[in-house]
Amino acid sequence: MGSSECRAWYEGDPVLEAYHDREWCRESHDDRFLFEMLCLEGASVGLSWRTIMHKREAYRAAFHGFDIAACARMSDAELEALLHNPGIIRNRAKVFSVRKNAQAVQALQAEFGSFDAYVWSFTGGERIDGRWRHAADIPTESVASRAMSADMKKRGIAFVGPVITYSFLQAVGVVNDHLADCPHR
Repeated sequence: MGSSECRAWYEGDPVLEAYHDREWCRESHDDRFLFEMLCLEGASVGLSWRTIMHKREAYRAAFHGFDIAACARMSDAELEALLHNPGIIRNRAKVFSVRKNAQAVQALQAEFGSFDAYVWSFTGGERIDGRWRHAADIPTESVASRAMSADMKKRGIAFVGPVITYSFLQAVGVVNDHLADCPHR
């Protein structure tokens, strides 16, 4: 199963174990999935990833399965109603950011052809493979995450500091930070 260091952040939690084993650091080029991860990472600001992952299905239900066009069209009334939904984090700025970010992602799709093309442009289309031996070696941000953060902020995307964008790059597989001895590398 790999080193105990590899398992430390998810072991004992079936939701996090499944995420680690099946999704985390797995390369994705699906705009809908990329948008979902952007939204979930943004929702995690100031909270634990565990909290967000345990609310993931409620987020999917609340935000139309993270369909970008559907989220971009959400009305103020729809978003206001979500502030009473105990299944998600009921932070007004985070809830309303989903619509704002969907609209910004639509603009990126128009400009780059896809959200995927935009995301991967920060690494020249290349996957970054950390090959770290110890969890303490894994950075919390990078040159790519800082550049992405600055550009996303300039384009009006919310909750995208360099640490969040680094986590996002891991979540969608642009960065592979599975430890060298992790069987899910």
